Amino acid sequence: MCRNIKTLFNFDPPATDEEIRAAALQFVRKISGFNTPSKANKAAFEAAIEEVFHAGRHLLGHLETQAPPRDRASEAQKARARNAQRFGPRATA
Repeated sequence: MCRNIKTLFNFDPPATDEEIRAAALQFVRKISGFNTPSKANKAAFEAAIEEVFHAGRHLLGHLETQAPPRDRASEAQKARARNAQRFGPRATA
């Protein structure tokens, strides 16, 4: 599950709210152990996603770096190459 959380800092274009929310959802799923919460836990689950989302957006807005922004396409290509080396060429499809 955690492998789905991608680095969002220092990209051009910057991370969108949708990307930050998706990372928050994955984080809450991981720490709660629920992929989909029960009706009894749904409100707490959704509130946690919102809190993590706001914390993530705040963090990304306040981080600083001297490094040039990374390109999403080239980072995705590097990830595919790492996966091909680790799992074989069929893993990149």
